[in-house]
Amino acid sequence: MKKILLVALAIVAFSCKNKSTEKSVIVENSTENKTENISEKKAEKTYNFDLEGHRGTRGLMPENSIPAFKKALELGVNTLEMDVVITKDKKVLVSHDLWFNRDFCLDSLGKPIKEKDSMSLNIYQHTYAEVQKYDCGSMGNPKFPEQEKQHVTKPLLTAVFEMAENYKAENNVDFSYNIELKSDPRADNFYHPEPKEFSELVIKTIENSGIPKDRIVLQSFDFRILQYLHKEHPEYRFSALVYQDGIDKNLEKLGFIPAVYSPEYKMLSEESVDSLHEQDMKVIPWTVNDTTAMKQLLEWNVDGIITDYPNRALPFRS
Repeated sequence: MKKILLVALAIVAFSCKNKSTEKSVIVENSTENKTENISEKKAEKTYNFDLEGHRGTRGLMPENSIPAFKKALELGVNTLEMDVVITKDKKVLVSHDLWFNRDFCLDSLGKPIKEKDSMSLNIYQHTYAEVQKYDCGSMGNPKFPEQEKQHVTKPLLTAVFEMAENYKAENNVDFSYNIELKSDPRADNFYHPEPKEFSELVIKTIENSGIPKDRIVLQSFDFRILQYLHKEHPEYRFSALVYQDGIDKNLEKLGFIPAVYSPEYKMLSEESVDSLHEQDMKVIPWTVNDTTAMKQLLEWNVDGIITDYPNRALPFRS
């Protein structure tokens, strides 16, 4: 019964669809067609901002996959945004969900996953070799009809680094990584390790890659992770992911001023962006797929945008 309760809590903890509590005055487009049209022509006004491909390019390719990150690089993003979890054999795996999501994953036998089984297919109880038996791309994702269907498996963070750094060398481009550690106090030792072990596994993977620290941002909704990293690895930049409460309350809970404040975009207003800048934080909201919202946020001088559709944001970039 305790595990069932934990699973139910985890659904809430790892959802990115929570309602915001702060007032927003962003007006979204009413149709998908209006959103798409702007990607076909240059915007009237352009801006200098950090364009981040959410889970690679979730709107166009299977999320958090090698093809998604490659597509993001080909589009010219400034930052690859991704999520990491831990496997049974303590490898850092790129995945948003801590289980195999039945919406777009097939099981280890290539069959659809039953609703009752999805969250019990816990990645932390699978070795990396076992994880590779699950196809999380051939089905596509019904929430993203433009997404290209193809067989993909969840990659190791090291594999993403290898592909991206080779692309960097071959094409002489610069970009950064924004890595979210998927953690929640209610899921410790069931869906993932406790903050210290989780954090150190990620830090070790990054440092073994040789990628300079100034190209890395570490983010989390779990402030325990950020607090541990801030204390033990202050040389890194950190981003506080938030979906509820006000700025002051979130910063009080965090206990330090992060390099980046990253709220659900509907939480923002022009005044809140100004306030965050006055406190020496960059403002990079998630997940902005609507071009009207993009334009409004850029008018408010946000420092970056995290989007499933980097192609839609490109016309706004200087």
